[in-house]
Amino acid sequence: MEQAAAEAGLVLPIEQTEAWARYQATVPGRHPWGAYLIRRDNDLVAVLLLIDYETHGYHYLRSLHGPVWVSKPTQEEEREVTDALVKAVRAKDRKVVFLRVDTWYEDGYYRVLSTVPYDQTVIVDLTGGDDEILARMRARGRQNVRKALRESPATCADETEQASKSFDEYYGVMVDTGKRDGFTPAPKGDYEDMLRELGPEHCRLFVSRIDGKVVNWCLVTINDKRAVYYYGCMSTAVRRLRVPDKMFYHIFCTLGAQGIVSLDMMGIGSDFAPSLKGLNQFKTKFAPEITPVAAGHDIPIHRGFYGVLRFIQKLRKGGNR
Repeated sequence: MEQAAAEAGLVLPIEQTEAWARYQATVPGRHPWGAYLIRRDNDLVAVLLLIDYETHGYHYLRSLHGPVWVSKPTQEEEREVTDALVKAVRAKDRKVVFLRVDTWYEDGYYRVLSTVPYDQTVIVDLTGGDDEILARMRARGRQNVRKALRESPATCADETEQASKSFDEYYGVMVDTGKRDGFTPAPKGDYEDMLRELGPEHCRLFVSRIDGKVVNWCLVTINDKRAVYYYGCMSTAVRRLRVPDKMFYHIFCTLGAQGIVSLDMMGIGSDFAPSLKGLNQFKTKFAPEITPVAAGHDIPIHRGFYGVLRFIQKLRKGGNR
């Protein structure tokens, strides 16, 4: 699949690669299910990697940032492909309840049962050197970065190697962030596994320290000269010390110097994803434009079972009000 994609000039997100499939195979309850070349009249239309997720006693298939299209499809073309995919999956594996894939259009699909998909992101151009990276930011971004470079006491560095050996020193910052922002962090081992299984070629950890103590870190994935900001956290005690602006500019410049051409800030809020709008002010200042992307949707295979899952979800939401 990767060879065919390369021959077609496709840039694959890391979640559509063999490296990602190997990593997912180490996660309990997940395994690589299949990779597809999607053709029409022998011409490649899209590629797709599917991971089997087993949860609460049932299975669904996830293709994160897939299908990857040779060119953006029309609504009719996308529907033709998803219908064919449902048929192929149903014929191969009867235990799959639904597909979760990223689609450009919403009509005919379902909002996902879990997670928070997004249909817009911010992609920072890392080419041209440090000054060009800064110059392309919105005025607010340039002002914030310059002030952070002058005033923030943090020192920033790539600590991928030492974090791969032990994540103890870093995990406490994520726990602190979770308490402040109201979420439960993934287990420490999840971050360690991601760094170890993907390796420094595909996964890096950038860290900010003040007086030798970890106060902020960002985990970044890399594939085909494109990077994605995957996870990040910051100590509550340093929220007023302009650490994130200094950190991200360090990441931009470091990756750019290594030949990485862009960094995807991984999602902002919109009418489709209103719960993410709190991210917009920070992320949008680093690039002049917002980039639309395909968003995660569910496609039932077993409609009856999927309908039960949606009913249970509705009951749970009703009970929380």
